[in-house]
Amino acid sequence: MSARPAFHANVRTYDPYESSPMQDGSLIAAVDLGSNSFRMELGRLDHGSILRVDYLKETVRQGGGLDDQRNLSLEAMQRGWATLARFGERLAGFKSTHVRAVATQTLREARNRDLFIKKAEQLLGFPIEVISGREEARLIYQGVSQVLEGDHEKRLVMDIGGRSTELIVGTGLQPTAMESYRVGSVVWAERYFPDGRLDRAAFDAAIIAAKAVLDEAMTGFSKGWTASYGSAGSIGAIADILHGAGHTEGWIEAHALAGLREQLQGAGHIDRLTLTGLKEDRRSLIGAGVSVLIAIFELLGISRLRAMDTGLRHGVLHDLVGRDSTTADIRSQSIERLARRFDVDSLQAQRVQQAATYFFDALVDSVQDVPEQRQRHQRKLGWATQLHELGAIISHSDGHKHSAYIIENADVLGFSNNELHRLSLLVLGHKGKLRKLDADFEDVRFVQQLMCLRLAVLLCHARVTPVIKGLSLICHADQKRFSLQYSSSWGAKFPQSMHLLQQEVLAWQKTSWSFELALT
Repeated sequence: MSARPAFHANVRTYDPYESSPMQDGSLIAAVDLGSNSFRMELGRLDHGSILRVDYLKETVRQGGGLDDQRNLSLEAMQRGWATLARFGERLAGFKSTHVRAVATQTLREARNRDLFIKKAEQLLGFPIEVISGREEARLIYQGVSQVLEGDHEKRLVMDIGGRSTELIVGTGLQPTAMESYRVGSVVWAERYFPDGRLDRAAFDAAIIAAKAVLDEAMTGFSKGWTASYGSAGSIGAIADILHGAGHTEGWIEAHALAGLREQLQGAGHIDRLTLTGLKEDRRSLIGAGVSVLIAIFELLGISRLRAMDTGLRHGVLHDLVGRDSTTADIRSQSIERLARRFDVDSLQAQRVQQAATYFFDALVDSVQDVPEQRQRHQRKLGWATQLHELGAIISHSDGHKHSAYIIENADVLGFSNNELHRLSLLVLGHKGKLRKLDADFEDVRFVQQLMCLRLAVLLCHARVTPVIKGLSLICHADQKRFSLQYSSSWGAKFPQSMHLLQQEVLAWQKTSWSFELALT
């Protein structure tokens, strides 16, 4: 049996028949905007498994398009746009909730990434998430581990990308240590193997430099695991070359890796390489990939590694399915862990969540969302209620600012950078002046979430369950206007809440939206 199996993932973290919008037979897609290649994996849900429908890969070399100021060149952006336009044609007709596109190190670094992403999203037809290094590592681990047997095996998983290398240790499907390092085949090829040169001095310098970056990995990744795996990409390319030379398919052994280095040095230049299994798009990167892998082998004492055909995009598919289940969504679990870490008052968070949900449910018909989208918006509002007092442990008066800062800068597994930014804006805006928010007030759903959160926090000011029956929130989206209807008896019974609501009317006057109180 091949050591590098085709993707056929068993999705073991959710029940496909448990109130999930993704039904058996649903088509789903993952798009990976890597530093070297853009890839797209299409799958179909089939009785709890994901079966491959199609796979597209184009070498874009976007990682080589960053200049000294960390700006993407126009040529690099155009290569990416052209590829995503072709991917977008293939994805026509897919549901918005069934596609997830993620970008990695190059777009994490690029200062002008917003310019690229704006047009890229139009061409692809779906949002593009720039994910953190640790989130990338988590998804890589999921992509590799879901096709492996042994729920109790403690394993090391690695990926050498174009501008970053990820190392992960975990047991079964659960990663326990994850890190991303700024060393990769594209950047190392440019730095240590210029003009395709392959000599001993270049390899020595590249390996020493990689070890210097990866040295801290000795602490968290050098012990405890019993098996090591590498995801597709540079590691897969090296495995293919070694197999072509007569070594066991899908396996990379330390002595074989050292022998490959000698072969590369012997050729002296990439133009003189005649290696079976070396694909043309990998020719210019092979020296860099081998040097980084040798550095990892030597640092971590690896003697043998199994190369897998699965990686980031398969982890994205796996995660995409999990997001349709409240219990399986890694993001909900991450939010709960973060709240516990900062000792958030869970009872108050629950009160605020119930009140915010009450108001948000009343706004269902004001925006034409499909049910899946409404559920996602409601879930994200719930996360904001859970974390709105995150920073209270630092400062009571400025707690909302500290809460937003923590959310924006924390490594919260399952979230992209733009998701965390949007969540931090909601939390920052849960009280105080609204003009401080650098938010898009043309985004109706965001404004509705913000209004519901602010009203809920306001009405829970006494830290007891508020009486909200009889209050009715109406949104006139076309007029950018909210109206809160209340009875005279409610206003007389809760004068402090009425005073706070009147202050809220004034707060919204500083925005393009208005808020009014209507006596019924």
